Parts: sequence; C-alpha cells; structure tokens
Amino acid sequence: MEYKDRKILVTGAGGFIGSHLTERLVNLGGMVRAFVRYNSRNDIGLLQALSPSIKEKIDVFMGDLRDSESVRQAMKDIEIVFHLGALIAIPYSYIRPREVIETNVIGTLNVLNAARDYGVRKVIHTSTSEVYGTAQYVPIDEKHPLQGQSPYSASKIAADKIAESFYRSYELPIATIRPFNTYGPRQSARAVIPTIITQVLTQDKIFLGSLHPIRDFTYVEDVIDGFIKMVQTDDVIGEVINLGSGLGVSIGELARRIMGLIGKTVEIVLDSRRIRPANSEVEKLIANNSKAAKLLHWEPKVSLDEGIKGTIKWIDENIGMYKASVYEI
Repeated sequence: MEYKDRKILVTGAGGFIGSHLTERLVNLGGMVRAFVRYNSRNDIGLLQALSPSIKEKIDVFMGDLRDSESVRQAMKDIEIVFHLGALIAIPYSYIRPREVIETNVIGTLNVLNAARDYGVRKVIHTSTSEVYGTAQYVPIDEKHPLQGQSPYSASKIAADKIAESFYRSYELPIATIRPFNTYGPRQSARAVIPTIITQVLTQDKIFLGSLHPIRDFTYVEDVIDGFIKMVQTDDVIGEVINLGSGLGVSIGELARRIMGLIGKTVEIVLDSRRIRPANSEVEKLIANNSKAAKLLHWEPKVSLDEGIKGTIKWIDENIGMYKASVYEI
C-alpha cells in the first residue's frame, strides 16, 4: 500500500515521533489528519516546528482520545491510522496513574472501535520497549514476557493486548510497532539525550538519576522508516515488531559520549528526584530486531554518534526551547 493521496490519521501528531511521522507522510503525498490533544492555547505541539509548506497541507484535529465521539469524528473517511497518541512520561505516571491509564487504555479502545466501525484498511498501533520491563534475557525479542514496572508500562501493556484482541476477535487489520528508545531533533528534555545535551551545553554540571541502566537508542528518522514500512508490508497484520539498534549503552556512558562529541567535560551529579521508585527501574533494554529485518527489510542506518551529532546541532540552534536547570517529568 502506497501513501500518495491516501487519507491518513496520526494520533499524537503533536509529539516528538508523531510530528516527524506526519512530516514524512505529507512528503510522501499522504492526506494527513493530525489528531492533537485540545488545549485553550490552540497549541499544536511540535507540528509548529514544521515548515509552512508542510503545515498548510495538514488537517489539524483538536480533541481528546478519551472522548469516543471526538475520536469518531477524526476517523471519518480515514483509510490508514497511525496510533501514537499517549501520555508517555514515566515519572508522571507515578503521580497521575489514572490519567495515564485512561488516556492510553481507553484512548486506544476508542481508536480501535472507530477504526472497526469505519472499516479502516490498516491500523498501526504504537507500543514501547518499556512493556518488557527489566530484561530477563538480551537481546529482547517479541516473545519476551511483558512486565508492568511502572503505571505507564502497565497502561501500554493493556493497550497492546486490546489491540491484539481486536485483531483476533474482529479481524481488524492491525499491527503493533514497538520502538525502543527513540531520539533526535525536536525531542523534549523529558528524555535523557536532550536532558544531557542541554545541560552540557549550558552548565558546568549535569544532574542525572541512575547511571547504570542500559538502553537501546534509535535515531528518529530510522524509526520513521519502520513506521512507513509497516503499512507498505502486507505480512505484518496481527504481528508485533521491535524497532531498535540491537546495541546497548549505559546512561553514564551515554553522558560521557555526549560530552566528547560536544568537546566539553562537566561534572555528573546524582539527582535523587530523577531516580525511579524502588523495584520499578528497568535495568536493561536491548532490542532483537531480527523480526523487523525479516518482515520489513528494516535496519537502522544512523549510528549513535552520527545521530547524537545531529541532535546536538538542532538543540544548540534551538536552545531557547529548553530549560536546562529544570527537571521535567
């Protein structure tokens, strides 16, 4: 299935990955409706950072995933759905678990119900590597047990299983994409790479939580390639597919790597506010991406150093968007 002149809905379009996906879909000739959470400021999130020539081609729909009627209105005449909309901040899920669960679980249910009723041709549901919890073995394949080590990860496990049930119960043409840690330009300081970069660029100390956890980082353009291939590939219906580099790096090593690429060495200070509650830290996430290679013919093209360099350049040019001294949850 190609994208030109296809009517496409992207939920969570104002977010980091969603804005990059929306931009790519427009460039591919798609007719994109961008679902953005309503706010009184008419703030369309990171879609605002797109070029005017791209923005003028996007049909922005303001609503709330928790409102089924809002979702149904957005779904009218849609052929392809990319469901990325979610509350994703893990620390926030500890203090507002109900809001996170309602948005991620009920919101997903609303999307799937509307897609079923309107006969959508394909739904790409977005999961997260956080559903695996601390790795029982690495690299992590799609058969790894799911573990709810935070309210956020539990909400995404529930959403993933609802998506699976709609495929098995109603034969909804749905596939689940499961990115590991995505990074790149436009990402907020809620994520660790922008957090480190902004602090190194502007301060003599950087404040971090645990330094030992290991993560698998994939550049956003590579992740978007995976999303695009999910629709173009027929054999993915009913499947769950990891997207990750297959390489792990600790947070401490990551911080030193970023310092080296910036050319500045600063002190790393442990900030207890940034440490996850006991028993909830995910110690190691490294993807087994062999299924993506087999079904999607996908592999990451951008190395970690190359991707970080591009991210440093973008953040340095847009440093006014960040508050390095503020811990954002």
